[in-house]
Amino acid sequence: MRNKMKKHEEKEEISGPDYEKKLSEPDTEAVVEQAAGKPGEKETAAEGTDSPENLEKKCAELQDLYLRKVADFDNYRKRMIKEKQDAIDYANTNLLVDLIQVLDDFDRAIEAGASPDTGSLSAFVDGVIMIRKQMASMLENKYGLVYYPTVGEVFDPNIQEAIGSVTAPEVKEPTVAEEYVKGYKLKGRVIRLAKVMVAMPEQPDK
Repeated sequence: MRNKMKKHEEKEEISGPDYEKKLSEPDTEAVVEQAAGKPGEKETAAEGTDSPENLEKKCAELQDLYLRKVADFDNYRKRMIKEKQDAIDYANTNLLVDLIQVLDDFDRAIEAGASPDTGSLSAFVDGVIMIRKQMASMLENKYGLVYYPTVGEVFDPNIQEAIGSVTAPEVKEPTVAEEYVKGYKLKGRVIRLAKVMVAMPEQPDK
């Protein structure tokens, strides 16, 4: 009993700088209790966040979002397929519209040639020739389709297809003698080879 009273008196007798130092020191037990918190607080918060109900709700939201994305992508894919097919189907629209006008010209030429009043073979031929020139001019100027002549040219397998040959003493190298099918280039690229007969030089006797 005396020892306890003695300690109590010593505690009360602290003063001056030592007393201020004692006041500024943290209470270790209080800090530990504050950090620990009340028992069960963290467990309760964790249980509230990760509860089965919340997890099921979050899973349902993610599944709904996934299904929406899949549907959006499928719609996008179908739209792209349709647009690509439309581009293929209608790529030649401008060309076909121009060719329709040529068909109209042919119809008028046929009607004029068949008419007993104004029709004649020479007028019909002249009309067809005129339509042919107009069509060739339109294809060349508007679309870049050009016929390239071959007769008299040196044979070139890159732009000509030989379907036969004849011996010609007057030529020194293979030369196109006759053209059976005309060749055409589209903006400088060959899209149809010309089919030709090639004149070959005579081979010297051995």
